[in-house]
Amino acid sequence: MLVRVDEAEATQGGIFLPESAQEKPKTGIVVSVGEGRRLEDGSFAPVDVEEGDRVLFTKYGGTEIKVDGEELMVMSTSQILGTLEKDA
Repeated sequence: MLVRVDEAEATQGGIFLPESAQEKPKTGIVVSVGEGRRLEDGSFAPVDVEEGDRVLFTKYGGTEIKVDGEELMVMSTSQILGTLEKDA
């Protein structure tokens, strides 16, 4: 799946921290989902997330790529820790 990583966030005091001063982001929006993991019998295991879902993922999960100048993460469902509510 492809995930658009959340941008720099404001601190509680409203100060924006540059990306270099933050830990690697851990949340993002699912941009694209594949067919799922291929099983031994050739069928696919269903994916638990959908496009548009906000997800929480492991700190060093995924592989960073650039598509049309936009930084995205390619990751598997095993690197997703959970989904967050749409308003979160």
